[in-house]
Amino acid sequence: MSESLTCDVVVVGAGVVGAACALYASRAGLDVVVVDRGPVAGGTTGAGEGNLLVSDKEPGPELGLARLSLRLWRELARELGPAIEYEAKGGLVVAATAEQLAGLERFAAAQRAAGVDAVPVPADRLTDLEPYLAPGLAGGVRYPQDAQVMPALAAAHLLRAAPARLLTGRTVTEVLRGPDGAVCGVRTDRDELRAAAVVNAAGTWGGELAALAGVHLPVLPRRGFVLVTEPCPPRVRHKVYAADYVADVAADSAALRTSPVVEGTPAGPLLIGASRERVGFDRSLSLPAVRALAAGAVRLFPFLAGVRALRTYAGFRPYLPDHLPAVGPDPRLPGLHHACGHEGAGIGLATGTGHLIAQVLTGKRPDLDLGPFRPDRFAPEAR
Repeated sequence: MSESLTCDVVVVGAGVVGAACALYASRAGLDVVVVDRGPVAGGTTGAGEGNLLVSDKEPGPELGLARLSLRLWRELARELGPAIEYEAKGGLVVAATAEQLAGLERFAAAQRAAGVDAVPVPADRLTDLEPYLAPGLAGGVRYPQDAQVMPALAAAHLLRAAPARLLTGRTVTEVLRGPDGAVCGVRTDRDELRAAAVVNAAGTWGGELAALAGVHLPVLPRRGFVLVTEPCPPRVRHKVYAADYVADVAADSAALRTSPVVEGTPAGPLLIGASRERVGFDRSLSLPAVRALAAGAVRLFPFLAGVRALRTYAGFRPYLPDHLPAVGPDPRLPGLHHACGHEGAGIGLATGTGHLIAQVLTGKRPDLDLGPFRPDRFAPEAR
C-alpha cells in the first residue's frame, strides 16, 4: 500500500522555479513538499546558462516580473554568499550596423522609461568595456542590472534554504480532487501527497501536468544548444550578445534561429549560445546549430577562433505562444496554481514567480498584476 503524506502545498518540479516557490511559500509559514520525477535541476534548469536579465525584456508584464526577480535575487545573493555563484557582471548588447544600433537605441529608450538602467555606448568606447570585442561594431548599450548565477547550484541552495520536504524519483500520475471538485493533492508512482494546493512548476512538462488536472496549458519545448569552451583567462567581462538576440527570443518560428551570446564563468570556461528551434523533445546533436553558434561567437570575439569547444549540451525551454509564463491560480480548478512556461527566462524570473505564488497561497495581494499571466488565457485546442 502506498504511503500518504499531508502538507499545505505540493510543488511539482525541483527546478529553480519550483525551488523558489518552495522557498517563499515555506518562509510564509506553509508546510511544503516538493516532488520531481528526476533529480534537483534535472530538466531545463540544469541546461541553462543562469541568466538574470532585464536587457532582453521589452516594457510590459515580463519586464515587471524581471525587475522584481532581480531585486529578490540580490537579496538571496547577500544571504547565500558565493554558494550560487551570483555575479553582478552586467550585460552588453552590441549592434553591427547603424540600422541595428538605431533599433537597439529605440528599444533601450523604452526600457529606460520603464525603469531599466540602459546606458548607450558609442563605438569607440566598446573596447573600454570589452577589450577583445571585434572591431567595426556600430555601438551598443550596457545594462548594469544584468547578472548571472550557476543554475543547478541556485536551485539546490534555494531548496536547502527552504524548510520544505524534497521527494525526488517520483512521477506524478494523478492530480487528486475532493468531493467539491477542488484539488486535494497528487498521486505519484510511489505515494499519495494530500494538500489543499498544488503548484505546477514542471517547466517544459507543465502542459502534461495541467492535462492530468484536466485543464489546457499549451506548453511546448523549444530546444537550445550551449557550447562550453576550455577554461580561458578572464577575457569576457559581461554577458555580451548581438542586438538580434531580442528578436530571436520573441520570434514564433519553429525553425532554427541563432544569435551570438558569449559570457564567462567563475571556473574559466566560456558559455556560447543561443539557438532556438521547436523539434519536440529531440536531444540529438544539430551540427548546423552548433556551427552557427561557434561562427557567431567568433564574429563577436575573434580570439575565440583559437579556443577549443570541449562540449555542447541541449535543453528545452518551456515555450508558451505569447512568450509570457503562466503564473498564479487557475480559475478553472480551485487549488491548482501554475508557475511554468517562462521559456528561456525561468532562472531570472524564478524568484519573482515564487514570491508571487507564495503571496497568492497565503491570501495576500500580489505585488504585480497577475492578469497577463493567467493560465486560462489560451483557447482550448480544437478536437
